[in-house]
Amino acid sequence: MIVWNWNCIWLALTLISCSSVSCSDHFTTDSLDASLEDFAFKTPLRHRHRPRTGALYQALLPANLSSIDVSIVRLRSRRLWNMGANFSFFHIPSRTMPLPHVKRLAIVYQNLGNWSSHFYGLKGYSLITPAVGFTVFDASNVSSKSIRKLSLSTMGKPISINFPTSAIPDGMISKTRCVAFSGNGSFYLSEMSLPGVCYSGDQGHFAIVVPKESKHRLWYLWVVGSVLGISGMVVIVYVGMASARTLKTKKIQVERQAQADEDSILESRWVSGSKLPSAAVTRTQPVLENGGV
Repeated sequence: MIVWNWNCIWLALTLISCSSVSCSDHFTTDSLDASLEDFAFKTPLRHRHRPRTGALYQALLPANLSSIDVSIVRLRSRRLWNMGANFSFFHIPSRTMPLPHVKRLAIVYQNLGNWSSHFYGLKGYSLITPAVGFTVFDASNVSSKSIRKLSLSTMGKPISINFPTSAIPDGMISKTRCVAFSGNGSFYLSEMSLPGVCYSGDQGHFAIVVPKESKHRLWYLWVVGSVLGISGMVVIVYVGMASARTLKTKKIQVERQAQADEDSILESRWVSGSKLPSAAVTRTQPVLENGGV
């Protein structure tokens, strides 16, 4: 059973307003992170036994936030240095240390699900994966009301973000880009070297995007396609008519040739038991000089 507090009520109202208004504002995303992190830190306290270090706990969220996934894990800095951290979508390599150094740290993971495009929309691009992120905190004193955020030093090794390859449509791998949203509202685009894998040097929110087809470009393609289609139809009709005319002309020529051959055939006559060709006899009547016959 989740106890509704002002933080929860505020977040619910924010999400409702985001259904009709873009929520990519820096203040809004920071407020969302603060609310989800508050839910995450309260989750281990609800367990009867003492939370185990290195165990990933799923945060309990209100029903209207069911599409958002939040989890938390607590680690010793020594373990992070020796083994790294491989939870959720992220793989933090070994030889990573928190800055400033603390003995214990907590990592809060987020998967914004269906709300991703409302909070992390990118002009000119469409998100094809949910926006996921993680934040590192000082876990030395979890009872403190203000929990300090930390940075990570990976000694030059990248943090990998592994998205499901099934989320990438076929034939669009070459167009996909990794986008990293930083805490100050800026973003950074990079190409994917492996399908579904993005890299980062620090914490933040990440997603895979593809460029949008502009309406002007779609209109241009539609006009070009229509012109080419009409031109193709005209050419086909013209070729058909020319072919029909040519066939008709050839047919008339063949008929005339056949008729000429029939007219030039000589009649046959039997002469002494043999059938010989014979031309028709035409005798010209003599005419005298004085006109008498």
